[in-house]
Amino acid sequence: MSSGNRKQAILEALARELESRPGGRITTAKLAEAVGVSEAALYRHFPSKARMFEGLISFAEDGIFSRINQILEEDRHTRQRCARILYLLLAFAERNPGIVRVLLGDALMGEHERLHDRIEAFFGRLQTQLRQVLREAQMREDAKLSMAPEAAAEMLVIYVEGRMRQFLRTRFQASPLSNWEAEWKILDAGLFS
Repeated sequence: MSSGNRKQAILEALARELESRPGGRITTAKLAEAVGVSEAALYRHFPSKARMFEGLISFAEDGIFSRINQILEEDRHTRQRCARILYLLLAFAERNPGIVRVLLGDALMGEHERLHDRIEAFFGRLQTQLRQVLREAQMREDAKLSMAPEAAAEMLVIYVEGRMRQFLRTRFQASPLSNWEAEWKILDAGLFS
């Protein structure tokens, strides 16, 4: 197996372990066992467990923000852009419960502070992206906001984080997408006049 494939296998195993042990701490010994390699082999691919977590954060960033860029290219209507971005985030969370633990900091207790900074930057970037979408609505005049773009973007990020937190709290039983259509109608009615 090539080095790139082995790294990918390690990250996938880490995500599975995080999902199968909600609230539990993942040791390198358990992870090595799950991958079928020695701990020394893990460290040949990743110099620390923090680097493994950074790999999962990078996976989330790359997947989500590249897809957001596609949404922005495909759709020019502010309301649809916002709905599709939120749906993307909630669907990503549903498909990647282990990564949800990382994005919410649950799996990072006792880990390096730079990981928490990366998570903060992830949600900051998401809020900036939504704020830009909402600001463009004013220029395009395709939707009229009932609040400032900054406040609206913050509210949308809080909604996503809340749904992800509920998913984690219920040990991945309450889908982040349950009641999506009804909740989006409420958000839409509150955001746009």
